[in-house]
Amino acid sequence: MKLSVATCYFPVDADIWRNRGYVLRQMRIAREGGADVAHFPEACLSGYAGVDFQSLRGFDWALLEACTRDVLALAGQLRLWVVVGSSHPLTRQHKPHDCVYVINDRGELVDRYDKRFCSGDDLVHYSPGNHFTVFTVKGIRCGVLICYDYAFPELYREYKRRGVQLVFHSFHAGHVSPQRRRLMGEEVGTGVHALNKGSSYPEIRMPASVQAAATANHLWISCSNTSAPHSCFPSFFVRADGIITGRLRRNVAGVLVSTVDTEERLYDGTAGWRDRAMRGVFHSGRLVRDNRSTARRCL
Repeated sequence: MKLSVATCYFPVDADIWRNRGYVLRQMRIAREGGADVAHFPEACLSGYAGVDFQSLRGFDWALLEACTRDVLALAGQLRLWVVVGSSHPLTRQHKPHDCVYVINDRGELVDRYDKRFCSGDDLVHYSPGNHFTVFTVKGIRCGVLICYDYAFPELYREYKRRGVQLVFHSFHAGHVSPQRRRLMGEEVGTGVHALNKGSSYPEIRMPASVQAAATANHLWISCSNTSAPHSCFPSFFVRADGIITGRLRRNVAGVLVSTVDTEERLYDGTAGWRDRAMRGVFHSGRLVRDNRSTARRCL
């Protein structure tokens, strides 16, 4: 099975109408580039509360809905699947979800993923979600994760258990002020910057964790981030063997088109024992009964 994925990258901010313009424009670019799916960053329509704007108090939900309907309409016109970050309002007494909408190529909203692991700062503005989201595009089973979910490999493992082959992971690791960037670098420790690809936890840990998840689970992963300066990393795409096959330029809006080919013969170092580990059998081969094996305090 083959699927063409456009991993999008633009400077998300508090202006819903401006965000809409970027989304519609990059949807068209994606389709012109032969993509079957356009994948966008976390909260890319609504903006990200606590970072792009201070709070959701007085938020224009009506405008957000109208802009989302424009995305639905264009998806149908282009015959393009769209995986787009936003915010989903709940009843008045509850905080909204930080979400990703899944829109099919007929312009229909077919599912929604809600960020499950919200950070402490997120919980000031958002309610966590409680479900996985699995859907199929051109015969390929897909799942969705959002930003801080990266830190919980159990989520990737559960998607693997459910037969998912491609994960759309939407991030908002950007719009970092120079002062905040300096503090983030100090948190890591300036003495180790030269040893790592980046100088902050998001720059170092997020891409590395995604590659590790692809490697351990043999999953293709599209990683879409905001390009708003400073962007901690540009949008990129990971093959099922853990190899990054494409990466955009940091802080520069763009669209990366990649091909998922589930029939491609890729190295899978965990294939022999992964199902076993998922069943709770944490060793390969056959265990032996030997007194010298059980006596662990002798030479």
